[in-house]
Amino acid sequence: MTRFRAGRAVFLMAAVAVLATACSQGSDGSAAPRRTGGAPDTAPGQVRVEAPGVDLSITDAVVHLGPGRTGTLTMTVRHGEGVPEHLDMVATPGGGRGRLTGTPKGTDGLMTTAGILLPANTTVAFGAKGPGVTFTDVRGVTAAHTLPLALEFGVARLVRLTAIVSPH
Repeated sequence: MTRFRAGRAVFLMAAVAVLATACSQGSDGSAAPRRTGGAPDTAPGQVRVEAPGVDLSITDAVVHLGPGRTGTLTMTVRHGEGVPEHLDMVATPGGGRGRLTGTPKGTDGLMTTAGILLPANTTVAFGAKGPGVTFTDVRGVTAAHTLPLALEFGVARLVRLTAIVSPH
């Protein structure tokens, strides 16, 4: 019986090690992106994500809220890698989703079937003249006037960001 327990313990430890390794890699076996900002001890409105094939910086992220908890997201996204990136979803607490719109012309921020295009080695300003993200019925604004967001990118995958909340 003791041998069985020891064997089972070794098997379980090996299984946990395999799962931990798999969870730290992308589906193609590459390392998962490493977030270097946006943690609770960093300033709201910014995050940096680095990994093989990923060099993404988001700065000046502000959600401008108006009456009825509707609003827009402004931010600057610098994409410094050699492959195009796409922003395909922005989520808010409580299951809310932002509506993405692309720029009316040009290639930086153009809406494609994969989301908002972020060409390689560019900086794209989201807001009045660039691509946009609009929200309705926003929930989850903190007492510190911030809003946790989850942004889904094609290459960088899920990026968590705390945006500053400002009145419209």
